[in-house]
Formats: sequence, C-alpha cells, structure tokens
Amino acid sequence: MSGTSEALTPPADAVKPVRHPDAPAPGELLGAHYEHCFGCGDGQRHGLHLQARAGEGVGVTAEFTVQAAHQGAPGLAHGGILTTALDETLGSLNWLLRVIAVTGRLETDFVRPVPVDTVLHLDAEITAVHGRKIYSRATGRIGGPDGPVAVRAEALFIEVKVDHFIENGRPAEIRAAMADPDQVRRARAFEVNP
Repeated sequence: MSGTSEALTPPADAVKPVRHPDAPAPGELLGAHYEHCFGCGDGQRHGLHLQARAGEGVGVTAEFTVQAAHQGAPGLAHGGILTTALDETLGSLNWLLRVIAVTGRLETDFVRPVPVDTVLHLDAEITAVHGRKIYSRATGRIGGPDGPVAVRAEALFIEVKVDHFIENGRPAEIRAAMADPDQVRRARAFEVNP
C-alpha cells in the first residue's frame, strides 16, 4: 500500500496472529455466513456471491466474477464493488481466529481497471493483533491468482460481541436469524462483518 495511514499501522507491542485450533482447515470452502449478505450470500440477486477458502496460517483466498450489475464506468467494475469484495474477503479472516469482528477502517488502492466478466482473485492475511484490534491486508488480481494486481487494501477490524448486531441491526432480521432452528447457521449469521 502506498501511504498507509497511521491507524492501520500496528503498534510495536502488537502480536503475531495465531490460527484458532478449531478454524476451518486449509482449502476448506467457508461458505456464506449469512444468506442475505451482499458479499457472500446467495439471497442477493446482484450480490458478489464471493467464495472464500481458508488458506495456510491466517490467510484466505476468494474469487468473484464481476457481473454487468457491478459496473461503474461502461464495462468496468465500480470501485465500491471492488472495495466490498476486499472487505468481504478481509472479514472472512476472522473465521480463522474464531472471533466476531467488524470493519473499523479500510483503505483501498485501485491499481488497474477490472472489466466486467473478469474473475477477481483475492488473497488476504492477518498481519497483527493488538487487544481487540485485528490488522490485515488483501490483494485482488486479474487473469489468475498470480496475475497483475488490480486492487489492494489494508484494514483494521475490531472484535465485538454479538450484542453489537442485536442492538444495532433491524429487529426483523435479527429475530429471523436468532430463530433459525439450525444452530450453526444461527451462529454464523453474526460471525463476519455484515
């Protein structure tokens, strides 16, 4: 990243992140944390339908295909959509620590245009942890996982309790998620930054 802000620089006493023993295994598809999530859920017709996989250590990989509904300029992905893809991928990292966290800050660099119908290959990792703060970075490449960098980001996530969502979410959706008889789906609805 060029010119990373001070807020995204871990303090000197930050610690190296440690993968939780119950984290998904490397290569495991993480799946949608919530059906109606714009980033990863299948319940959003024009959503990204981003698919993330656990990587080695404290990293994940993900892919999404830029659709016509994701355009900004004619034939090119909207910058906000690309930022959403980075945010969703970075949020998926929290599954490896087994914490609930929300985006506190996200800085994105746009390196090259991303055409419609392009598959964006994303790679993200947690770089440091300091108390409730989780520092991470991601890159998005076109033309394959080793292709040229199109976008990159650095982020700060803040660990929160499930009450954050209960107190701030729209009551109808919170009640529906909490009433889901599937315990795993109910818990996962609140695992990643919405």
